[in-house]
Amino acid sequence: MQSDKHISKSFDQDLDEAIRLFLYMGDSAANQVAKAVHALIDKDEVLAQEVIDMDFEINRMEVELDEHILLLVAKRQPAASDLRLVMSISKGVVDLERIGDEAVKIAQMASKIALQSKSSYGYAEVQHLSNQVRLMLHNALEAFSQSNAEQAFEVMRNDDVVNDEYQSAIRALMTYIMEDSRHVSKVINVMWVLRALERIGDHAQNLAELVINYISGQDVRHSDYTKVEKAVQEANDRMAARQISTTSVPDFESLDKDTNQ
Repeated sequence: MQSDKHISKSFDQDLDEAIRLFLYMGDSAANQVAKAVHALIDKDEVLAQEVIDMDFEINRMEVELDEHILLLVAKRQPAASDLRLVMSISKGVVDLERIGDEAVKIAQMASKIALQSKSSYGYAEVQHLSNQVRLMLHNALEAFSQSNAEQAFEVMRNDDVVNDEYQSAIRALMTYIMEDSRHVSKVINVMWVLRALERIGDHAQNLAELVINYISGQDVRHSDYTKVEKAVQEANDRMAARQISTTSVPDFESLDKDTNQ
């Protein structure tokens, strides 16, 4: 993540540590989602239980980050863009913890489904939606890491695609239930998995909105894409200005000597 360096090296260290912890928590939550989906597809009860048991680690990270951010704000009293960054991390932690919770729900459903039947109906829809949602989450975390408003906006747009795919998958499963009621219980559990994935997409969108807010200073929650596009442009302008301001000044004395030689 790009951030201005400050006179206080300890402030930079505290901020860098908060960013590192946040991104590590994000990667851990994403891995939990991937394992939960694999547990479902592979009918792996052991892996599903591993996801459930590891939820305490995501919760531990949440507590650690909250404490770190609280101390950072109390000791350093950041302002302007630094405060927006810190608050974005603080809000984003909540989304990451909830992504971990959704992964647990998927793992719990995986355990139930493994005991119900050998039918794999609905797994294709789960795999497809999972791929899209996990890509959204990966791109949201990367946008956060790179302070990339354009990439964050792309994540927001992809949420519409995920919502459409979710509705389409639910309709397909409802049709299946009406045609064959023998697997109603299992299909309903698969629907809960799809619902959990759709919510993970929502949390990824929230992370993307925080990226744009941090860089542009504009709150784009519940906004139409016209406002978001303006905020992204402002974010790009700010990043460009920041890069110019941090560019080293040429050594004009040396240039004069080279010219006179």
